[in-house]
Amino acid sequence: MNALNRSPRTSSADLLRHLTRDAWAEVNRDLVAKALAEFAHELLIEPVPLGTEDGWSWYSLDTDHEHVKYRFRARRMQLDHWWLDRTSLRRLDCGSDTELSAEGLVLDLHRRLALSADVLPEYLEELSSSLFAAAYKREQARLDATALAQASFQELESGMTEGHPIFVANNARVGFNTLDYHDFAPETGAATTLVWLAARAERARLACVSGLAYAELIRNELGEATLTAFERELAAHFGGAAAFVLIPVHPWQWENRIQQLFATDLALGDLVHLGRGPDAYQPQQSIRTLFNLSRPERAYVKTALSIVNMGFSRGMPVSIAESAMAVNDWLGELVAGDAFLRTAGFSVLREIGYIAYPHRYYEQASRARHEPYKELLAALWRESPGARLASGERLMTMAALLHVDRRGVSLLAALIRQSGVSVDDWLRAYLNAYLTPLLHCFFAHRLTFTPHCENVILVLAGDVPTRIFIKDLAEDVAVLNADVPLPDPVRRIALTVPEEVMTLVIFTDVFDCVFRFLARILGEHLAYSEARFWRLVADCIHDYQRARPELDAEFRKYDLFAPTFIRNCLNRLQLRNNRQMVDLNAPEPVDSLQFAGTLKNPIAPFARATAAQAGEVLT
Repeated sequence: MNALNRSPRTSSADLLRHLTRDAWAEVNRDLVAKALAEFAHELLIEPVPLGTEDGWSWYSLDTDHEHVKYRFRARRMQLDHWWLDRTSLRRLDCGSDTELSAEGLVLDLHRRLALSADVLPEYLEELSSSLFAAAYKREQARLDATALAQASFQELESGMTEGHPIFVANNARVGFNTLDYHDFAPETGAATTLVWLAARAERARLACVSGLAYAELIRNELGEATLTAFERELAAHFGGAAAFVLIPVHPWQWENRIQQLFATDLALGDLVHLGRGPDAYQPQQSIRTLFNLSRPERAYVKTALSIVNMGFSRGMPVSIAESAMAVNDWLGELVAGDAFLRTAGFSVLREIGYIAYPHRYYEQASRARHEPYKELLAALWRESPGARLASGERLMTMAALLHVDRRGVSLLAALIRQSGVSVDDWLRAYLNAYLTPLLHCFFAHRLTFTPHCENVILVLAGDVPTRIFIKDLAEDVAVLNADVPLPDPVRRIALTVPEEVMTLVIFTDVFDCVFRFLARILGEHLAYSEARFWRLVADCIHDYQRARPELDAEFRKYDLFAPTFIRNCLNRLQLRNNRQMVDLNAPEPVDSLQFAGTLKNPIAPFARATAAQAGEVLT
C-alpha cells in the first residue's frame, strides 16, 4: 500500500498478512537472542557457563522466577561480544520447554533489568512494535542480500532489517497505527507527499546557511509552479504571500498533532493549510528524514514527528533554528578548509535551511529547551549526496554492512565477493574511508559526530568504499574540551566532558557500536579472523598517527591503544527512561550516560605494531 493512495477500506487481512505463526516464532527467537547477547554485554545479566564443545560454550541464565531458566550456547568475542547461537535457545519452565517470547523475556528479567513500574509497560509496547516491524521485514523482503548488494541507494534504504544493532527495542515507532506503519515505515518502501503550511512570518523562526536566502531555498524545493499556486491561495484568502513563510510537515504530524494542538493558530489564520506538495518522498531509516524520489537532486527534508522511537520522542527543537545554521556554516568551512579531510574525500551533508513555529502557549509552559511540546512544528532541509558523485560511484547506507537476510546471507560478504578484491584490501579501503577521517576530526579538531551506521553514507566505486558522507549535524555534532574560539551561535556545541571519557567517541561510537558487529559477521560469513580484523583497525590508526606527527602529544594524551576503556551501556539508558535516554536539558548531557566497568581494548596488543608488520600473515 502507498501513502499517496491511502484507502480507508484496506482490509486488516492485507495489513496483517505478515503476522503468521512461523514468522512470529522466528522474530521472537531472533530478538530473544539479541536481548540476551546485549544485556550480557552490558552486564545486566550474568549467564553461567556449563561446559564447552566444538569451540562453543553452553550457558544457563537464572531469571526473576526460580522455576524459569534460559539455556543457550555462545562464543565470547572481543569487546565482550556474545555470538549467540539462536538455534540453541531454550526457555525452561520447571524443566520443560516453553515458547520463546521477547516480551516474556523482559517480564522474566524485569527486576534484574531494574525496569521501573512506569517504564516496564512502555518498554513492552516498544518491544511489541519492534516485533511487528521485524515480522513485516521478514515476510515482505523484496530483495535478498545478494540482490541488495547491487541495488540502488533507496532500494537499500528500505531493504535493511536490523536497525540499530545494540538497542533491543529499536524499531518501535510508538504512535503509528497499522495504516501509518504501512504508509510511513521505511522498510515498506512506500512513498508519501508532504503537507505544506503557511505560517505568519513574524511568529516563525527560520534561518539558512550563508549565501542561501529562504526565498531561493523554497523556490528550489517547491518549483515555480507549486510556489505560484500556494502564493495565489494566500493572496486570495489571507492578504498576500509576503506575510507568510512555508513549512513542510509530515502527513502523520499534520493529522495527529498539528490540526488539534495548533487549532488556535489555524482558526486565527496564523497557520494556513495549503495542501500536499507534488514531489514523492521516501522515508529513510532515520524515520523523520525523507528523500525526494521525484527530484533526487533536491534536498532531504527532515520534519518533526512526535512518535517515540528508540528512546526519544522524535520532535525537532524550535529553539535552535539560527544556531543550527551557524553550526552548519562553521562545520562546512572547517571541513572544506582541512587539506587532510579533503584528500580523504570526507564530506558532511549540511543542513541548509531550518524553519520552526513555536506554539503560542506550550512554549511558555516549560523552561526546558528540549521538551516534546516545544518540538511539534519544525523542519530542515539537508543536502542530497547524489549531486556530489563522480562517474562510476554509487551510494550505500553503512547500515547495509550489518544486514543479514532471512536465509542467513550477509550483504557484506556478498559485496566483498562481487568487488573482486581480497577481504583484506576491501577492509583497508573501508577503514581508510570511515575511520581515518573520524580520527582526524577528533585529534586535530576535538570534533565529534554520531557516526553510527545510519548516519553514514558510503560512496562505493567498483563495490569498494572510497569515502563517506556523514549527516545529522545540527543536533549531533560536538567540540570536546577544546579552547577553540567559536562564533556565539555555535558555542552550544562546545562540551566539557571528563578526560577519561574523551576517547569513547572512538571506543564506543565506532568500536562498540559498529566494529564488534562487523567482526562477528566477518567471522561467521567469511571465516575471517577476528584478530586479523582488529589488527587492520590498529594498522589504520598507526598509519594516521605516522602521517600526523605534529599531533603526537594528542595521541599520547588520548591513547587509543590503552589496555581498557569504559564500558558505555546504551540499553541501560533506554531501560531507565525510554522516552528520553539522555537528559538534553542537563548542563552536560554526558552526566546521563550509564557506565558498567571496563572492556578490554582489542587493539591494545598491537600498540607497538609497525608499518613493516602490517603485511604479516595473521592467524
